[in-house]
Amino acid sequence: MSKNKELEPLRNQIDQIDEKLLNLINDRVRLASEIGSRKTSLGAPVYRPEREVQILDRLIKSSQGPLSEDAIKAIFREIISAARGVEALLTVAVLGPEGTFTEQAAYKVFGQQIDATPASSIKEVFRLTETGAADFGVVPIENSTEGGVNATLDLLLKTELKICNEIDLRVSHCLLAHPDAQKSKTIAGHEQALAQCRGWLAENWPQLDQVATSSTADAAKAAAEDPTILAVASELAGSVYGLEIRARKIEDIPGNTTRFLVISRQAPERSGRDKTSIAVANPDQSGALLRLLEPLADSKISMTRIESRPMRPQLWRYVFFIDIEGHIEDSSVSEAVERMKGEAAFFKLLGSYPRSI
Repeated sequence: MSKNKELEPLRNQIDQIDEKLLNLINDRVRLASEIGSRKTSLGAPVYRPEREVQILDRLIKSSQGPLSEDAIKAIFREIISAARGVEALLTVAVLGPEGTFTEQAAYKVFGQQIDATPASSIKEVFRLTETGAADFGVVPIENSTEGGVNATLDLLLKTELKICNEIDLRVSHCLLAHPDAQKSKTIAGHEQALAQCRGWLAENWPQLDQVATSSTADAAKAAAEDPTILAVASELAGSVYGLEIRARKIEDIPGNTTRFLVISRQAPERSGRDKTSIAVANPDQSGALLRLLEPLADSKISMTRIESRPMRPQLWRYVFFIDIEGHIEDSSVSEAVERMKGEAAFFKLLGSYPRSI
C-alpha cells in the first residue's frame, strides 16, 4: 500500500472533523449574534472582557490536551472575535503606523476582527477613545526592562476613561536596514525600544547617533525612506516596510515584555480574577505613606505594583500608581479603598479589570 493510501483514512477523518467544527462555529456565531442584538436593544456593551476571561479560563481547565493553554487562548480569541465581527467591527485606536507592538497587543486581546485605527501618539490614542472616534484604545503602561511609560501614566491622571483590560506582550527587537543600505549614519527607534537595547547598541554600533521616534514602526518607515537609517523595530515592521533584518533579539534582557492597557468609556464587571489600579498622593506629613497603605495590609489585599511620578505642576510632590488584586466591587477592596481615600491628598480610581492571562 502506498503512503498516500495509508494516510487517506486519517485525512478523511480530519475532513469530517473540520466540517463538524465549521458547523459548530457557525452555530456559535449565530447565537453570539442573537446575544449581540439583544445587547444593542438593552444598551449593553458589545465587548465584555470579564466574560471572555471566564470563557478562556473554563476551556483551559476543561481541556484534556494535547492543545497548550496558549493555543487554546489563540484559537478561541479568534472565534470570539469573528463572532463579534459579524455584527460590526470594534474600532480600536493604537499607536501607529502599521506594524507597532501596540497594534500586535490589540490583535492579541481583541483578535483579528477589529478596525485598528493608527494614532500618531499615545495622547492621540486617548483623544480618539475619549471622543468616541474609537470604541477602545490600547496603550503601553510598563516594560519589564525599563519600567513605566510616563506618557501613559500622566494621561491616566487626566482622562475620564477607565482601564478595562490588560495584555502582556513578549517584545523582541530587530535591527532593520534598507535593502540598499551601505553607510549607516543613525539608528532610529522609540525611546523605550532604544533603552531596551542600550547595551547591545553600545557594543555593536557605538559610533552611530540614536534618534527617538514616536513608535518603532515610525523608525522602520524612516529606514525604508532613507538608506542611511537603521531601525530598532519588530520583525513584523521589517516585513511591512520591506526592510532586511541585520540582527535579531537585540534586547538586553531575555524575556523582555511590555504590559499594555485597554482603555474605554465602559467599566467591566467582576471576572473572578481581577486587578484594580488607583492613583494616590499622600499628605506632606510624617508617616502619611504608611497610613495610606495600611488599609491594604489590614484587609490582606496584595499590592502587585507601586510606582511614583512627579505630580505636575507641584514641585517635589509625587503621585503613586498602585495595582492591587481584586475588583472594586469586592467588599474587601471597596472598604480598603474608602479608607485610603480618607488618608489621601489626591485619589483616583483608574479601573478594575481582568488580570492578564
